[in-house]
Amino acid sequence: MTAGLSAAKAASILNTYRATNFTSVSGFVKLHVGDPGAAGTANPSAVTTRNAISFNAPSAGSMTLSSLASYTMTTSETITHVSIWDASTAGNFMESWALSSGVAVVNGSTLTFNTFTLSYSPIAA
Repeated sequence: MTAGLSAAKAASILNTYRATNFTSVSGFVKLHVGDPGAAGTANPSAVTTRNAISFNAPSAGSMTLSSLASYTMTTSETITHVSIWDASTAGNFMESWALSSGVAVVNGSTLTFNTFTLSYSPIAA
């Protein structure tokens, strides 16, 4: 399974241990109908729009969705994964996640994520 951090993002995070500043990025979400792969480009949804995402402040190793615009679906499909990019078009793949369950959508419907939690674990106790 290739869902996870991109090599570039992992290197950026690891560089913080070398006292190198981590560069923050804006996030844009792309929908997928299967695992996005190591480059984040495999199994794309028919919806080509990447919507901007923002999160609430983290607490105890996780953070929740603050905002993510809805998607107008252009075909019937099942969304199983999302990928995060640093730009609305082109840009760099940052990471991908599998949804806890696939979301079946139909052409013309609106897909809205009401909850979305990003977490890193384990957290030392």
